[in-house]
Amino acid sequence: MSTTIDVAPELENELVLARIIDAPREKIFRAWTDPEILKQWFVPKPWTISKVEMDVRPGGSSLIVMRDPDGNEYPNPGIFLEVVENERIVTTDAFTGAWTPSQKPFMTMILTLEDAGKGRTRYIARALHWNAEDREAHEKMGFHEGWGQCADQLEEIAATL
Repeated sequence: MSTTIDVAPELENELVLARIIDAPREKIFRAWTDPEILKQWFVPKPWTISKVEMDVRPGGSSLIVMRDPDGNEYPNPGIFLEVVENERIVTTDAFTGAWTPSQKPFMTMILTLEDAGKGRTRYIARALHWNAEDREAHEKMGFHEGWGQCADQLEEIAATL
């Protein structure tokens, strides 16, 4: 199982999940950028992903539709701002396809993957929110528990790649 590491937020409205994951960063990057693999780990079970569309490049759009256990679906459109293979992914929901502003931007996510030696990865996911209310809402939604469970699920999937 992944090991929690202490990484402090760099900004006021930021939440951070940091782990050492027992998988090389190439496999983690693939799990983040391959729609069929992402479906297997991206939401805490028993939630599922019903649809993934990704154009993994700066300016490329993304759509991830989450489904709760009752069958309700939650579409999450966004844009990739930066993609550095095996090192960094930056996305935001502030825009949808073709740089169209979203109705209610919530966050920008910065994922960094660093080699931690012995086939492991230093995995840092930062959720930067537009304001304190959004950060607090995300924390109350279960950011640490949910993103932590997803990191564990990611580690399990990456071991099979």
